[in-house]
Amino acid sequence: MASKNQNKPPFNTLSTFSSSNYTAGEVSVDKRRRIGNPKMPSTATGVKTRQAFAVVNGVADVPPTSGPSSTAGSDSGIVEFSKENIEALLSEKLKTKNKYNIKEKCDLMSEYIRRLKLCIKWFQQLEGNYVTEKASLNCLLESAEKKCYEMEIQMKVKEEELNSIIKDLRNNIEALQEKFAKEESAKLEALDSYSREKQARDTAEKLQNSLSEEVQRVQQDIASANQKIQSLSNTYKGLQEYNKNLQDYNSRLQKDLGTVNETLKRVEKEKAAVVENLSGLRGHYTSLQEQLTSSRAVQDEAVKQKEAFASEVGFLRGDLQKMRDDRAQQSLQVQVLTAEVIRYKDWTGKSVAELEGMTIKTNQLEDTCLSQSEQIKRLQQQLAFAEKRLEMSDMSAVKTKEEYEEQKNVIFELQSRLADAETKNVEGEKLRKRLHNTILELKGNIRVFCRVRPLLSDDTVSAETNVMSFPTSTEAQGRGIDLIQNGQKQSFTFDKVFMPEASQENVFVEISQLVQSALDGYKVCIFAYGQTGSGKTHTMVGKPDSDNQKGLIPRSLEQVFETRQSLQNQGWNYKMQISMLEIYNETIRDLLSPSNSSSFDASRPENVGKQYAIKHDVNGNTHVSDLTVVDVHCYSQVSKLFGLAAESRSVGKTQMNQQSSRSHFVFTLRISGVNESTEQQVQGVLNLIDLAGSERLSKSGSTGDRLKETQAINKSLSSLSDVIFALAKKEEHVPFRNSKLTYLLQPCLGGNSKTLMFVNVSPDPPSVGESLCSLRFAARVNACEIGIPRRQTSLRAIDSRLSIG
Repeated sequence: MASKNQNKPPFNTLSTFSSSNYTAGEVSVDKRRRIGNPKMPSTATGVKTRQAFAVVNGVADVPPTSGPSSTAGSDSGIVEFSKENIEALLSEKLKTKNKYNIKEKCDLMSEYIRRLKLCIKWFQQLEGNYVTEKASLNCLLESAEKKCYEMEIQMKVKEEELNSIIKDLRNNIEALQEKFAKEESAKLEALDSYSREKQARDTAEKLQNSLSEEVQRVQQDIASANQKIQSLSNTYKGLQEYNKNLQDYNSRLQKDLGTVNETLKRVEKEKAAVVENLSGLRGHYTSLQEQLTSSRAVQDEAVKQKEAFASEVGFLRGDLQKMRDDRAQQSLQVQVLTAEVIRYKDWTGKSVAELEGMTIKTNQLEDTCLSQSEQIKRLQQQLAFAEKRLEMSDMSAVKTKEEYEEQKNVIFELQSRLADAETKNVEGEKLRKRLHNTILELKGNIRVFCRVRPLLSDDTVSAETNVMSFPTSTEAQGRGIDLIQNGQKQSFTFDKVFMPEASQENVFVEISQLVQSALDGYKVCIFAYGQTGSGKTHTMVGKPDSDNQKGLIPRSLEQVFETRQSLQNQGWNYKMQISMLEIYNETIRDLLSPSNSSSFDASRPENVGKQYAIKHDVNGNTHVSDLTVVDVHCYSQVSKLFGLAAESRSVGKTQMNQQSSRSHFVFTLRISGVNESTEQQVQGVLNLIDLAGSERLSKSGSTGDRLKETQAINKSLSSLSDVIFALAKKEEHVPFRNSKLTYLLQPCLGGNSKTLMFVNVSPDPPSVGESLCSLRFAARVNACEIGIPRRQTSLRAIDSRLSIG
């Protein structure tokens, strides 16, 4: 058995020690190994267990982390074996004092087997711990993997969110960069435009100087033409001696010449106006047309005179032929008489008395022949003179025709120059307006237009009491107005001044581009200010049924719908909403509400205590709660609604106006546009406001309800003045909440909208005080800076609620 056990391999696997069939008979006495002192069980960790397990399975040695091992006291305890213990146990040999003492050998073998069993038990326990630990570690691994997967999902979500945020930030940065670049380019363009405007002004001045030189040359041409006309008049004066018709013609020509001279004097007097606004060229053109007409008349008279001379020559030639025939007959008679005298002389039977009678008769016949010969000579002279006059008439006709061609060429050249000058003037004016509007938008000022209404039949009409005038200088023409009060002249300058003869069409042309901005996504506000009877309602509303008398509101709506139709080809689709309200006695009234009628009754249940709340959102939009909003699709639909609202508006009669507006009227058009190709969306608002007129109680004679209306109107307009003064002084607090009107107009006066004010004034001398106050207020408004207008564009859905601003 000894040799058998010596040939067995050492115990180096877990399975060898875990076998339950291990017996003492399988180990020889010679190969018994002595088992060292095993360690006692302690609080072994997973690290220690792995170290022991690694040792059993032949893995590289890892030093234990526990303290020294303790021996086992009994079989029931769990001991822990180290590498040295196991090696010692496997290499231990049984040593006995007497190799023939079987009992001692059995005892040693039993002890050895017991230790091996403890080692095997320890390995089994270690294996169970490893299995349990493996299961727990698998659970922990699964939970860790699950948490890791969830963390990966969360990380992906966070990554996507961060990517979207980064993308949005990059888009915002790009948009801001583009916006900054656009503003820089706009600034550069404005500077370039300013330099071009300056160059255009210099060019215009040079053009004016050249035109003045041209006018001088034209005047010299006119002087030479006058000399030619004088020579022609002298020629025709010579013809007056022979023909009464020529005398009449000469007198007419002198009258025409006097008219031409007067026209030339008038042209010279208007020379300054011609140099400034080129209108003198038209007068010169008219005078040249008159000269052309007179030249044509001269040519026609010359032709008629030529025909008259030709007929007269024919008559003279006929008379000459008759005289020649008479002379021939008289010569024949003389010859016959001479023959008879000779025959009588031959006849001796004739008496002396008959001979003397025949002699007298012969003498008479000879005198007759002489007189006829003299008459023939005189007729021949007249014929020669008539032929000479005919030649002169032909020469004058040719000369007149040449002069007519020259004048025609001069007129054509002046017409072309006039057309070029007018074209350049129009282009320069357009450029000036565009640059002026650009500068105002960059500055953020409120634009102000002034309109002077014509004198009415009830006004004081007198040339001596004219209180308004319009300067004609280049800088102030079309933009300045002078007001005279108590002999003192007050001068004002606005963005545009309309004189009394300006039509509704002329006024709308100036604001058409501003109306177009609403379709481009801007907030636009246009309101009319002025005293009662100054023409505010006529400017804003006019007569909608008349093509020539339509106001700004109907014309603006027509332009919006026409432009909407034309932009459909570019992929734009627009939706429009309107609302109309009035502020009457600090109360908002919905003019499109079905409860309203043509006459407002404050005691009616639907009108008593009914208030509409005004709210401003963070985007600068204004909403009026419970306000009727109507979707519109065409101008005819808006026109009907506008007519209904006009019937519901509050009007009344005062001493200053037969039909005075007693409330502030606000018309709002909300525009939402979407471009199907670019998916760009714009939101614009067009506010058109007709303010009630300011009036003095002493002049209006208001009492009762009219007195309350006047007080409410003056209070709201006074609040508007306070707001304008605060904006002009750039105060921190602006009292928008002092009245419903100013609170409603807050986005227009203090926001980022394009705002224009019409100041309407009356030329009536008794109203000069109110007109002066209105002009001073307008000047303050024009100096206010409310911010740069911003275009409202986005790629998101637009809120369909109606806003005032």
